[in-house]
Parts: sequence; structure tokens; C-alpha cells
Amino acid sequence: MVDLPTHATPKDTGWIEVITGCMFSGKTEEMIRRLRRAEIAKQKVKIFKPRIDNRYSNSSIVSHNDQSLPSILISDINEVRKLSGDAQVIAIDEAQFFSADIVQICNELALKGKRVIIAGLDQDFRGVPFEPVPQLLAIAEYITKQLAICVVCGNPADKTQRKITESERVIVGAANIYEARCRRCHYIPEEEKKD
Repeated sequence: MVDLPTHATPKDTGWIEVITGCMFSGKTEEMIRRLRRAEIAKQKVKIFKPRIDNRYSNSSIVSHNDQSLPSILISDINEVRKLSGDAQVIAIDEAQFFSADIVQICNELALKGKRVIIAGLDQDFRGVPFEPVPQLLAIAEYITKQLAICVVCGNPADKTQRKITESERVIVGAANIYEARCRRCHYIPEEEKKD
């Protein structure tokens, strides 16, 4: 049984599902939920995460509320081709940390009949689309946009607020560096606007 957010379940084909949103919106938690259901259905599952993401574990994907599943740590998205083997369901967490090659690889896997589940941020801390997730959204059959709760006002949040004034686009961190904000409460520090 495939658990998809729509009424139609594909048959005899692969497909791509993208779970996106800001930090603390439950992307990895939703991915884990879908993967656990696939495992209950006796489907072969392989999970990949980028080596750069060592916040909670080097051997598992881990949600901010401590749910986890074992995963394979990779440095390059191209490793998925050789490591996915006979898996029926392939999951890739933190897609924003991979190169644009992820789009072609996900397409190839789906064309081979695989269910590909991807989770990643759709915007960086400035509110700018975070490649390659927008390109993955364009080719996905199923898209789930997760919302968090704004820590300032309690509204639905779709922005990631960086709490430190570093200008690098990628800084791996959790609540010590980031928090969820709504459109109204999100801001870009003055130092960042100059870049």
C-alpha cells in the first residue's frame, strides 16, 4: 500500500515525491512516516543523507523530534545510482545540500520504476529559492509543502530565520542557529542585504 497525499496511486511506474518547507516544519518526520509505511508493506527501502548533515547522527536520518531511520551517508548524489540496488523506495533527505545532478538522478530512478521521496528546504535563510529543490518541485508528481509555527507570533511559518550574522548560504545547524518565522516576522539582517 502506497501512502500518497492524493486519491490516485500510480501503477507499474515510478514517481517522485518532494516534501518541502522551512526548518522545523516536519519534512524529515513526514519522510520517516512514509518510509515506515513502505517498510510495513514489505517494500525494500534505501535512505540517503548528505555527509555534511551530521547534526544528530552519522548513520540515520533524524527529525527534530528525535524520530529516526538508518541511512547511508553520501558525499556526492551520484553515489545513489550504484548504492540504490534493488530498492523499490529511495529516499533522499536534505536535498538542498546536493548538486543539480539530483534532478537527473531522481528522473532516472523514477523511470526505472522506483518511488523516490525527497525532502529539502525550498528557500534559504534569505527567502530565496534554494536550488536544486525548485527544479525537483517542477518534475515531481507529488509535492507536500510543510509549514512550521512562527516562534514570534504563532502564525503558520514558511521561512527559515537565521539567528547569527554569517553570510555563507550553507551553515548546518538546528535551533541554535535557525528558527521558523512567518512572512511578516521574517527579516534579513542588514549585513546580508548588502551581498
